[in-house]
Parts: sequence; C-alpha cells; structure tokens
Amino acid sequence: MNGLLVAIKSEIFVALRTFASKLIVTAPALVAATQLMLVKLTEAGQQTRDSILGGGSFEQSVANNAYGFFVDGLITGLTMLGLLLVAQGAYSFSYDRDVGSIRHLLIRRVSRSSVLTAKLIHLHLLALLSVLLLLTTSYLLSGMLWEYGAIVEDGFELISEQEIREEIGLGLRLALVPLPAAIALGLLISVSTQSATQAVTTALGITLAIDIFKGLLGDIANYLYASFQPSLIDQSYLQSVSRIVRGYSDVLIDDSVLQLNMWVPFPALALFFTAGLWIVQRRKI
Repeated sequence: MNGLLVAIKSEIFVALRTFASKLIVTAPALVAATQLMLVKLTEAGQQTRDSILGGGSFEQSVANNAYGFFVDGLITGLTMLGLLLVAQGAYSFSYDRDVGSIRHLLIRRVSRSSVLTAKLIHLHLLALLSVLLLLTTSYLLSGMLWEYGAIVEDGFELISEQEIREEIGLGLRLALVPLPAAIALGLLISVSTQSATQAVTTALGITLAIDIFKGLLGDIANYLYASFQPSLIDQSYLQSVSRIVRGYSDVLIDDSVLQLNMWVPFPALALFFTAGLWIVQRRKI
C-alpha cells in the first residue's frame, strides 16, 4: 500500500507540471464551447430564412431549446476525451520506461503493479475533472446562448423538462461507462510496445479502426466496449438523446442494447488491466 501511495504522489506531482494533463482536463470543454459558439454564429441566417418561409412553432421551439445544444457539446467533448485518455494511457508508462523514471520508483521499492495501478487511478482523476469542467462549460454556455425549456408544439407540451433531464442523465451515464475500459486499453498497449511513439500510434489506430469498422460487425459490435462510447462515427445512446430532446419521435431504443452498454465495458476493463499487470511483471524495464 505504501508503494502505491508513493506511485500516486509521483503521478500527481508530474501531472501538475505537464501540459498533457492540463490538455486532458481543459481541451474537451474548450472544443465543446467553440462548437456551441460557432453554431450560434451560423444560426442567425437559418432563423432569418425560417421566418421568411413561415416556420412553425415546433421548429422555433427546437431551434431555441438549449438542451439539444448542451447534449451536442457533451458528445463532442466526450469524443475528444476518449481519444485523449487512450492516447495518454498508451503514452504514460511507455514514456516513463523510455526515459528511465520507472526505475527510480522501483528502486524505492514500488512494485510494477503499483506503478501501473497508480497510472490507472491518475487517469481516472483527470477524466473526472475533465467531465466536470465539460458539463459545467456546456451547460452554462448553452444557457447563455439559448433558452432551456420543454418541447412545445401548438401549446401542447411534448416533452417536459424533467423528462429531458432524465434522458440526458441516462445518456451521460451510459457514455461515461466505457471510458475506464479505454484507459485500461491504453495502459495495456503502453506496457506491450517498444516505445512511446509506437504505443500512442497503436492505441489511436486500434481505437479509430474499431470506430470505423464496428458498423460492419452487426450485433457483434454490441459486445465491444467502444460501441457505446461517443466517437467520430457515433452510435452511442447520447446521440439518440440529442434527437429525443429535440422532440423527434422516430428514435428507436433497444433495451437489450442499453443493458449491454451497462455491463460490457467492465469485463473489458478487467481483461485489459489484468493483461497489462501480467505483461508488466514479465517485461524487462
């Protein structure tokens, strides 16, 4: 336990002084904020056109409802966060091994498993801070640029604010569940490759390959943790939430897929991290 605490303190000490940690925490929120402001800037022309063409109250309600844009910001930010976490996971151990800093911890009687566990904990802390900043930034900025409210058509409330918040909460939980598995995958690649550069390129390559080809796997894709993670080719439930909170009624939700979303990432996390521990105990450092 003392060895693990020493390793965690070392990770925190380095994190406070490196650009990579600050990037993980701040970049998702900054990108989401940039997206929201660009959307607002381009919205004026669309609203002018709709007013000329006599757009209905439903279109106006959807256009001005902040909840949809809030979810869009979350999707963009979480997509970037997933890529940053798997890349940093791949970089962290391999870089420390390349420069020899791992040996300094081993000399202090810190076990290899403690080093890897400390990196897992450290990356989860960065992810937590990043998600909190993303949520705060996206929510406040969406509220400043648009108005939060229920979806109303012709005076009838189609979706209440409580229902919207519940759907967003569910979508957010389901989107966050795969992130620990992504971190563990990065760490597994980090201890398996020969250099930090090779580790990062391999981790991002595998992540993007899964994203591109998961649509070809059919139902098998539902057993991949990455299928439920917001991504460049997004099939996560949060994408469906973006349509639901805009009042679209053509969103089909498969309860069995949502159940898979809740448990599939956890065996992946255990498998990746256990394999990483097994490899790091046997590799020469």
